[in-house]
Amino acid sequence: MENPITIPQSSLDFLLQLKQNNNKPWFDENKPKYLIELDHIQNFADALLKELSKTDVLETTSGKKSVYRIYRDIRFSKDKTPFKTFWGGSYTRATSARRGGYYFHIEKGNTFLAGGFWGPNAADLKRIRSEFAHDYESFREILNSKTFKNTFGTLQGEQLKTTPKGFDADHPAIDLLRFKQFLIIKRFTDDEVLSQQFLQQALETFKNMRPFFDYMSEVLSTDINGAPVL
Repeated sequence: MENPITIPQSSLDFLLQLKQNNNKPWFDENKPKYLIELDHIQNFADALLKELSKTDVLETTSGKKSVYRIYRDIRFSKDKTPFKTFWGGSYTRATSARRGGYYFHIEKGNTFLAGGFWGPNAADLKRIRSEFAHDYESFREILNSKTFKNTFGTLQGEQLKTTPKGFDADHPAIDLLRFKQFLIIKRFTDDEVLSQQFLQQALETFKNMRPFFDYMSEVLSTDINGAPVL
């Protein structure tokens, strides 16, 4: 990857200034600066999308379309600050046969890349649990692989405190059966984010999600007998 696109210090600094001045008058006054930094983030997101598209099929068509709006939806929130204080975005995998999605969150002191299933619907959650109950060893192999552990550590996400309905409390995969979300996350320091290697590191992180995505995609596109679900 020659002359990789990088994220400049100014893109992190702008977020810090926004955090200290999270109001519309300040933002309006500094909108030209915001647009410059947004362009940097969109260029980075576009470069990452192009590299990721070499190994996966994505619905997201551009870096610009991947980046979330900076404006917060405050209608149902106690926090009435109008702007997000991070750069965020995601890439959607194409077709129902490719499950899971890639997410990036860039913020001074709190940058991470993540993927997985934030809010699986009841049918998908039931299907995943039935697979774990039937054959959990295949999934454990992925979680225990050297690449997975070195990149993500452990599976994360909200879990039930009790045993899910219809399953035994002493099931050997009860730890997996309790998950309601299935998330994998890798965090980065500010120095890593600003380095010339960050684009490659981000790409490798997303590529290392593939065994997890491929497993979940196969489970969610078949029934318990392995027959395709139409």
